[in-house]
Amino acid sequence: MSAFLLGWFRLIWLFARGHQALVLENLALRQQLAVYKRHSKRPRLRRSDRMFWITLAGLWKGWRRALVLVHPDTVVRWQRQRFRTYWAELSGKPRRNVGRPSIGKPIRDLIQTMARANSLWRAPRIHGELLKLGIKISERAVSRILRTVKRPPSQTWKTFLQNHLGEIVATDFFTVPTVRLRILFVFIVLEHQRRKVLHFGVTEHPTAEWVGQQVVEAFAEREAPRYLIRDRDACYGSEFRRRIQSLGVKEVITAPRSPWQNAFAERLIGSIRRECLDHVVVLNERHLRRLLKKYVTYYHGSRTHLALKKDAPEPRVVMDHGTIIALPQVGGLHHRYERRVRESGELRASHAESIGHCGEAKAALSGLAAHGRSNQPQTHAP
Repeated sequence: MSAFLLGWFRLIWLFARGHQALVLENLALRQQLAVYKRHSKRPRLRRSDRMFWITLAGLWKGWRRALVLVHPDTVVRWQRQRFRTYWAELSGKPRRNVGRPSIGKPIRDLIQTMARANSLWRAPRIHGELLKLGIKISERAVSRILRTVKRPPSQTWKTFLQNHLGEIVATDFFTVPTVRLRILFVFIVLEHQRRKVLHFGVTEHPTAEWVGQQVVEAFAEREAPRYLIRDRDACYGSEFRRRIQSLGVKEVITAPRSPWQNAFAERLIGSIRRECLDHVVVLNERHLRRLLKKYVTYYHGSRTHLALKKDAPEPRVVMDHGTIIALPQVGGLHHRYERRVRESGELRASHAESIGHCGEAKAALSGLAAHGRSNQPQTHAP
């Protein structure tokens, strides 16, 4: 303690005798020596150390020569940092609120949802839609958010199908084994708009000529569509393409091994298997054709579809009065339920009964009239 007091007394004596530069240099060296004596591999400067050098830089012009612990630019940076901190605390505004206001997560999610749902929209279109919703945001901010959205390279198949639903048909094959271990090929033509089966054909040896003829028969009594979706089966040969071109139909060929691109036809084939063919043993081509005809009748007139809002391809009338009866279809595998107000036989019986009562009343009235005429006196002409 005495050495510390003696050192400070010596500094004060030198400072009073006009050796101010020597005193300040001595203080600077002593301070750095104290820092190095701390038990750490790398000296850690405290707040008091920074304040010392900031103060010394304001009092002594030669402070840079005595500074070896840090670079002189570091001291300048400390002073600037101290200046910014002082005025930030004085103004009462935290540093985290400096700059543009952040965009909330709900608005970011809304912009990303709009971008994914509308692949053709860019920042100006989305910004205009947000303004109509009362959301104030700059178009540049919308552009920055759109950079984080992964857009598809083009419109999706779902969008394409929705825009051309009434002008699209799909074709596909599926196989059915018979009791004699033969393989029968079934060719279907499906309309997308109401999920109607326009045509089906059964054969044991499908060829391009046969497939082309099936398509011609499918549109013999109706207008040909604009697009036809098919896969890359070898049965769609040159003859088939020639028939399609003669009808003015454009082919849309799916990618290899991508049945999901012809989803409507694949779903129909799955329904035929699950609801009909998986429960019977097919005997021959004639038997299969008869089964498919019954199922298609049930499929069109009775079976409800999720995509058609629980309606059938041929719309069904909602019945809310009468007794519920079951009508077996597809050999009893499925039933159609309807309401019947009254059977026609009962109506005829009640009508005959009413007619009988009317006849009895007329006979009674005619008997009474005859009896009255017989009781009257008879007069003869003179």
